[in-house]
Amino acid sequence: MTSKERFIEIYNKHITREGADKLLEYLLSPASDFFTAPASSRFHCSYEGGLCDHSINVYECLDSYLKSDRVKQSFGFEYSDESIAIVSLLHDLCKVNIYKKGFRNVKDEKGVWQRVDTFEYDDKLPYGHGEKSVYIISGYMKLTREEAFAIRYHMGYSSTEDARNVSAAFEMFPLAFALSTADSEATYFIESKNKMI
Repeated sequence: MTSKERFIEIYNKHITREGADKLLEYLLSPASDFFTAPASSRFHCSYEGGLCDHSINVYECLDSYLKSDRVKQSFGFEYSDESIAIVSLLHDLCKVNIYKKGFRNVKDEKGVWQRVDTFEYDDKLPYGHGEKSVYIISGYMKLTREEAFAIRYHMGYSSTEDARNVSAAFEMFPLAFALSTADSEATYFIESKNKMI
């Protein structure tokens, strides 16, 4: 099964909210590069299709975390399969249509210049990161307040956001903390070029 097929399978199984079908139509349309876009220009999943792979990785990390006995018993977190799928699969919609193929020249180990394909960042809708994802999703379907805050603050303390806002969001909406944790796990441990596990 391809990553695209896996994403669609999870999406259709768990996300049934009004408007979800229209959002998926958009993601599959020529107006969106969701399934071919990288997740970053140079770091995690910086290859064609990386955004889809990253979204699935975050889904699997979040689903595993929230369904663990320890989290359920210690913290009492209870979230629907739909909320888990929405926040994880869609948290980075802000990255749709912002990476363009380019190249740069780098020296190889012998000091010879080589052309290397890259992705360049070119955001035509600079509305922020998490807030842009919330904005895009909200054009198709309603999010609960907790889902919106989870997506908005999924970058956690690694963003340029005031740390007091991040702390407040994590305290008020535990799903925001959980999504940030899952995003970090996927980015730094599953997708890192320098994996330690």
